[in-house]
Amino acid sequence: MSGKTILVWFRKDLRIHDNEILTEAVRRGDRIIPVYCFDPRQFELTPFNTYKTGLIRARFLLESVSDLRRSFQDAGGDLIIRVGKPESILPDLVSKYKVHEVYHHREVASEETGISTLVENALWKLKINLRHFIGHTLYHKEDLPFPINNIPDVFTSFRKKVERDSSVRRCFEAPGTMKFPENIDPGELPDLSEFGFADTEVFDERSVMKFKGGETEALKRLQDYFWTTNAVKTYKQTRNGLIGADYSSKFSAWIAMGCLSPREVYWEIKKYEQVHGTGDSTYSLYLELLWRDYFRYMFKKYGNKFFQKAGFKGVAPEEGENQQEFFDLWKNAETGIPFIDANMRELNSTGFMSNRGRQNVASFLVKDLKVNWMWGAAYFEEKLIDYCPANNWGNWAYIAGVGNDPREYRHFNILKQAMEYDPQGEYIRLWIPELATISAAQIHQPWKLSKIERAESQLKGYMESPAYAPEPVAVKGSK
Repeated sequence: MSGKTILVWFRKDLRIHDNEILTEAVRRGDRIIPVYCFDPRQFELTPFNTYKTGLIRARFLLESVSDLRRSFQDAGGDLIIRVGKPESILPDLVSKYKVHEVYHHREVASEETGISTLVENALWKLKINLRHFIGHTLYHKEDLPFPINNIPDVFTSFRKKVERDSSVRRCFEAPGTMKFPENIDPGELPDLSEFGFADTEVFDERSVMKFKGGETEALKRLQDYFWTTNAVKTYKQTRNGLIGADYSSKFSAWIAMGCLSPREVYWEIKKYEQVHGTGDSTYSLYLELLWRDYFRYMFKKYGNKFFQKAGFKGVAPEEGENQQEFFDLWKNAETGIPFIDANMRELNSTGFMSNRGRQNVASFLVKDLKVNWMWGAAYFEEKLIDYCPANNWGNWAYIAGVGNDPREYRHFNILKQAMEYDPQGEYIRLWIPELATISAAQIHQPWKLSKIERAESQLKGYMESPAYAPEPVAVKGSK
């Protein structure tokens, strides 16, 4: 086989648009071999007795890989799919098909970078280079106004300097023509059962929307949110919502899986502003992309400290007794605090939870129940459809007070938050129908109902008082 063959190793970059490793491979090579490996380590049990990937995100991943395969098939080739460890599979493909180079996007979390190192070492023995690219962030690392080690530990300082001194690069165009080697076994897309899941439909009609994996669906959502519904216009006002598809962008699942580029979202914001003008809503959406960058760069700066109880601040939060009991009540939505339980039911049923909900349930677990924050982060890792290491562990460390929160002690008042963001109890009624007949004035504190009121409301078995204390400790919150 004459000419240069480049293997493109896909991981969390399951798209054709704005994909530098693909664009560069097509430009530099005569042929490309796109590969995705379903690594069994993605589905293993963690030290916290949770799984790295739960059913809902596993399905989303399969849909995303399937969509990427269709894109390559439409271009006259195929996505090579294998099940196994990349450090074994990729060298085998390199040897068999006389590959000259392997391209991939660099990750930031230790497990992912560790796998890259294993692949790099295996390829080195074959005298093949693993080329690293940076393609997961809004701002390229080389364009930051400071080296990684000098990135401010406070987001506001980071934001001001980046906005003043840096710019967002243009997206890479999707390759027009791609050439592929012939006679390569493309492999089969695995079933959920291969990873220990029941291959059943998991959609809950109460979900904010029906998430379907893949670049095709990601770009449809981008078009819909900006142009079909014009929902981005009111993002600043609706972003703390709890019910429905359009209170926020819902881009996070596709961005986390790499089906949607953050730069693509950014330039869609700029395109929208050219038509409708700038405003608080488009800027607020941009800030969410910037927060995502910030946590990734914090991971580059502090590494494994985000996976340690004391974080990078070096002081672990206070922990109480009965942690396992309280953690089980929290994860099973059985705390007796309706706002907490409603959010946890949504997470367990759909893989999604609003940003407002995430902050509250995290604060409640750590500050009220005094459970090790890492247990909560690991549980989110399993359940979230939009999980990515830096965002998840960075945000949990922030809430726990061992990360990037400049405040000494941030403690959410759960009842106050519930009454502010779900004043009529609509969200609670949606997810806890046992409380459907209780008035808005009483729904957030059903333990205060009299015996007569309890009988009249027919609580249908929902816990009538918080299980962890005679009186709710949630009112201790300060926010």
